[in-house]
Amino acid sequence: MTSAKLQTPDGPLLLVRPGGGDKSLRAWDAADELLLDTAATLLQDRSDARVLIVDDQFGALSLGLARFAPELVADNAGLTEALAMNARANPSVAEMPRVTSWQDPPEGSFDLVVLRIPRQADYLAWLLRWLNGVLSEQGRILAGGMIKHLPDRSVDVFAEAVVTEQVFPARKKARVVMCSRGQAGLNDWPGLWKGYALDNGVRVEALPAVFAREKLDIGTRLLLPHVTAAVSALGDDARVLDLACGNGVLGLQALSARRELSLTFTDVSSQAVLSARHNVSRAFPGIEATFHHADGIPEEAGAFDLILLNPPFHEGGVVGDHIALRLFRQAARHLAPGGRLLMVGNRHLGYHRTLKRDFPKVSQLDADPKFVVFQAGRS
Repeated sequence: MTSAKLQTPDGPLLLVRPGGGDKSLRAWDAADELLLDTAATLLQDRSDARVLIVDDQFGALSLGLARFAPELVADNAGLTEALAMNARANPSVAEMPRVTSWQDPPEGSFDLVVLRIPRQADYLAWLLRWLNGVLSEQGRILAGGMIKHLPDRSVDVFAEAVVTEQVFPARKKARVVMCSRGQAGLNDWPGLWKGYALDNGVRVEALPAVFAREKLDIGTRLLLPHVTAAVSALGDDARVLDLACGNGVLGLQALSARRELSLTFTDVSSQAVLSARHNVSRAFPGIEATFHHADGIPEEAGAFDLILLNPPFHEGGVVGDHIALRLFRQAARHLAPGGRLLMVGNRHLGYHRTLKRDFPKVSQLDADPKFVVFQAGRS
């Protein structure tokens, strides 16, 4: 991890960026700085204002505005760990705010919402419509991000949902806008759920923050027949984990082959967990699957006979294999004796080499020009 000090209106903060990846990356960017400065100006003489922070990344916004006792909601489960780590590094922070997710979001009304603009246009549209329901009549949204990371059509997305009152001058390639409440809501929004049907007839849908929600990812398509074969060979009491489950497509394929399996789904995105739960309940009513909103595999999840994985290779603006390597280590710890990891990965990331760091036995089951399917085990 790397650490450095962020200068905030309330003094410097020592912030670290947990996890792997590029060690030179900071735990904040110019968008965080601009959001903090603008929010501090708006909150002058407003110590009673109710403040909500949405999708903070590593705690810069939450700790930088700590004196206003903000409430936090984030899709990414990793914020809890990052916030705890950064709160410990800054003794001036009296109390760490509790992080909620889209599984249990806070209720309005809020006087100021500080929002990190996501990369996905549909997720931004969802967020703005949700915020219309929790913003006070005179409340304001401060939304900011790095210009190069703003989603396509972001100006139109804002115009369709809220009232843009001010666009602040760009600073260090970051942009912040201030908005007031609009009329658009989620109840009649056609973009709420999008999905597709699998070859076995199972309908798969997802909320806007979920990867590949409109069509089946081509890597997953290559993996699906191997999921069916793997679960068909399992014993009667086998436990299966869909790790980094997204919309739950791998676990749904497993249930299509063996309804009696004990299935667990876990994902760092709360909207992914909600989507997987939604799909399981619709396709397999009565199935009692387990769902975890977690950055990887929670220790209490136990051991599994089969772990299914299509690992993400990007985290915000960072692309690489650092997420997959962390998931490989966790998967190795959570395999039951004789258990197997079944995964698909981008060919260029060289997982045939990195898997061997955690698994003595690695075999290639399938491949196409872009993706490779591997099976790995500890014995």
